[in-house]
Amino acid sequence: MIIILKEKAAPQKVQQLIQDMEAQGLSIHQSQGVNTTLLGIVGDTSKVDIEKIQALDVVAQVKRIQEPYKSANRKFHPQDTVIDIRGKKIGGGHFQVAAGPCSVESREQLMTIADQVKDAGAGILRGGAFKPRTSPYAFQGLGAQGIELLKEARERTGMPIVTEIMNIGHLPLFEDVDVIQVGARNMQNFELLKELGHIDKPILLKRGLANTLEELLMSAEYIMSGGNEKVILCERGIRTFETSTRNTLDISAIPMLKKKSHLPVVVDPSHASGIVWMVEPLSMAAIAAGADGLIIEVHNCPEKALSDGAQSLRPEQFSQIMDKIKKTAVFFGKTME
Repeated sequence: MIIILKEKAAPQKVQQLIQDMEAQGLSIHQSQGVNTTLLGIVGDTSKVDIEKIQALDVVAQVKRIQEPYKSANRKFHPQDTVIDIRGKKIGGGHFQVAAGPCSVESREQLMTIADQVKDAGAGILRGGAFKPRTSPYAFQGLGAQGIELLKEARERTGMPIVTEIMNIGHLPLFEDVDVIQVGARNMQNFELLKELGHIDKPILLKRGLANTLEELLMSAEYIMSGGNEKVILCERGIRTFETSTRNTLDISAIPMLKKKSHLPVVVDPSHASGIVWMVEPLSMAAIAAGADGLIIEVHNCPEKALSDGAQSLRPEQFSQIMDKIKKTAVFFGKTME
C-alpha cells in the first residue's frame, strides 16, 4: 500500500499517521520527493481501512499495489537509486563500465588487463576469483588468492573491484571487495541473499538463466529486506530455444526493470551472446534501451583463457568499443565519471 501525502502536510499529523500504522504491525518506508512525499506500507494491509486513511487531511491519495516486492518497487521509491562505489556512481543518469577477465588466472595476466581496461576508460575492474563451472573438471578459479590479486590491482589502478561469491562461507574473504556479484546460478540462493542483506556493500545481482523479472526483483527484495539497499540488477541473457548464441539477451528487460524498480540496471553482453563480435552491437542496444552500465569480459590472450575465451574481447578491441560506448552513453544523456 502507498499513501501519498499532501504537499504541505503538517509534520505532527504525518508522524501520528505513521505511529498508527506501526501500531498495526506494519513497517513504513518514507520517500521524500521534490513535490511529493510517499509512505510505503509494508506488511499485511488487508485489514487497513483505506477510507479512514483517505479522510485524513494530510493524505492526498491511497493506493494498493499488487507486486509482492516493496523495497525494490519504484512505486515506493520514485527517484532512481544512485549507488556510489568508491566515487564511481551508477544509476540516476550515471553510467559505468566494468571490465576485466572472466577468471583471475595469474598476477601478470590480471595486472596487464587491469592497466589496459583502465586506459580504455573502464571505471570498475571485474574478475572471477571463484568460478561456477558446468564441468567439475574446468578451471574453478584461484579462490582467496584471486581476491588478493584483485585487491592488488585495485591498489595499482585505483579501480574498485567486483567479483562473484559462491557461498555464505566465503563472506569473510569478501570484506574488502567493493562490489559482491551474485551469479545467475545463485540468484535464488535465498540463504546467501539474506546474509548479503546484513552487510553495507553494493551487490550486483544477476538474473538467472530461466527466471522472470519478478523473480529477479524478489531476489533483490531478499537482500533489501535485510537492510542493504545497494542492489544493482544485471540482465545477462536467458536460456531460450535459440542455439546460435550462448543465451538470448532480453533487451526488453531493461526498460521493464526501469519501469518496475528504482534500482540501477546493468547488462552483460559477453555472457548474453558468448560471441566476441556481438559484444559491441549488444552494448549499443543496451545503452539505447536505458541501461545504467555494462559488464564486459576482456582478456589479453583469449585463445589461452582458462574460461570463456570465445566471448572475451582483446584489449585493443575493448578500447575501440569503449570509444563508441562513451559517445552513445552521452548521446542518451548518461554521465560517465
